Amino acid sequence: MEEKKKPMFNIIKKEPKVHGTFGTGVLSLANVSPVIIDVEAGEAFIDMGAMHARSVVEKGIKFTPNRDEVPNGKPYWLVWVTVDQAEEGAYYAGVTACEMTVDREVRRGYKSLPEHVNRMDKSLKRHIIVDHMDERSKEVLASFLQKHNRDMWDRSSEELKRQLQNHG
Repeated sequence: MEEKKKPMFNIIKKEPKVHGTFGTGVLSLANVSPVIIDVEAGEAFIDMGAMHARSVVEKGIKFTPNRDEVPNGKPYWLVWVTVDQAEEGAYYAGVTACEMTVDREVRRGYKSLPEHVNRMDKSLKRHIIVDHMDERSKEVLASFLQKHNRDMWDRSSEELKRQLQNHG
């Protein structure tokens, strides 16, 4: 039987080049991966569809920026993980989380699109913003990042490990 291939983080080349003037100054999304955390199930997974708000969780849901319109929403975290290269190898360089709730029954959800875009940008700029997550989700994220690639975790900043409170 063929083993199912697990999704991997996007890793940039050692020195990405932009030739000519077209595209100069544009941030590349090639090294960002969206990780979705199902808070209730305590599970994390990479879903590249989230790059365009088309993740498994988001499909078929009409989102509102008003949390009160989705009182029975199931909680999720969308975590933008940016991978970078150091001399020693790849590491988790930017990790930022934003919340989202989804009520499948009524096909409605809550998320702040500006927050999602800003957090993706912060991740690209190598920020770590995960200390506002609930403790269990921090544990899930720390465990997921370590299991996905322990060497990348080990090479990551102490700030990431501190904000995730050294889980794992």
